[in-house]
Amino acid sequence: MTHSRITSSTCGPAALALVAALAAPMAWAQGVAYVSSEKDNALTLVDLKTLAVTGTLPTCKRPRHLQRSADGKLLLVACGDSHQADVIDLASGKSVRRIGLGEDPEAFDLSPDGKTLYVSNEEDGALGIVDLASGKLTASVKVGKEPEGVKVSADGKIVYVTSEAASLVHVIDTATAKVTHNIKVGKRPRRFAVTPDGSQLWVTNELDASVSIIDTRSHAVVGTVKFELKGMRAADITPVGLAMSRDGKRAYVTLGRANHLAFVDVASRKVTDLVLVGKRAWSVTLNKAETQALVVNGLSDDLTIIDIASAKPVKTVRVGRVPYTAVIVE
Repeated sequence: MTHSRITSSTCGPAALALVAALAAPMAWAQGVAYVSSEKDNALTLVDLKTLAVTGTLPTCKRPRHLQRSADGKLLLVACGDSHQADVIDLASGKSVRRIGLGEDPEAFDLSPDGKTLYVSNEEDGALGIVDLASGKLTASVKVGKEPEGVKVSADGKIVYVTSEAASLVHVIDTATAKVTHNIKVGKRPRRFAVTPDGSQLWVTNELDASVSIIDTRSHAVVGTVKFELKGMRAADITPVGLAMSRDGKRAYVTLGRANHLAFVDVASRKVTDLVLVGKRAWSVTLNKAETQALVVNGLSDDLTIIDIASAKPVKTVRVGRVPYTAVIVE
């Protein structure tokens, strides 16, 4: 088929406003994709109606993971070489605060109440826990080497972290900041997605051409999805990015050096479609209506927009150098 070091942050009204914004349940519509660029220290803005680049926003050094606040007004950017999160006001496009994240932050997630940020510190082999009101590190939990993916459970009681070097998923109790389980998965686990009912945790295994499926109650691997492409070696199929549909019926997996996005039926755990994209498909993001999938391609420096109904690419848009991920603001 083709188809880091901890830096101090200023406390006070700005800090309290950040926490309030992270916790507030509102919506913010703009119809723009923000794409981080590791080499350009900037975010590229892509209008999702015209599918054209409308501008860039400067940010801190080596921006990688992006995540919106709960009210949609703020965008948090993890910058690996600045050891910080840049907090950008989406209405003005201006940075309103910097928060220290520790050494070499890569991915992060927020607690359901918006008060705590959990971040993977790759160089330290640790999960950093940051209080957003004060901007201070409150705890650091040792995990396996090269942690990356971070996912907080819907009730906020558990945070999951991948260790690329150890091929483990660590389960951490947020109340005690202790590791309670270590789950062996495939080689070099990267990113997470959770089914809507919270019963399954999916994790991509970059060097195993697979996704491991974990039962969140037993903390056991209960299934594996293997990826194959005709004429391609398994070593060149390197899954990294992962997204789950709202109804939990379909998962979308970027296949890295295989340059494809896989559509996976969750119930049968079978690949239904393979869509050719750019070089080194790195992450995938769905729009709110789930009519489009945006795939960030790290080696071709572009973004592929896919029509989900037809499982076909609509357009490829040039973005910054070494793009990492995208966030859609609607």
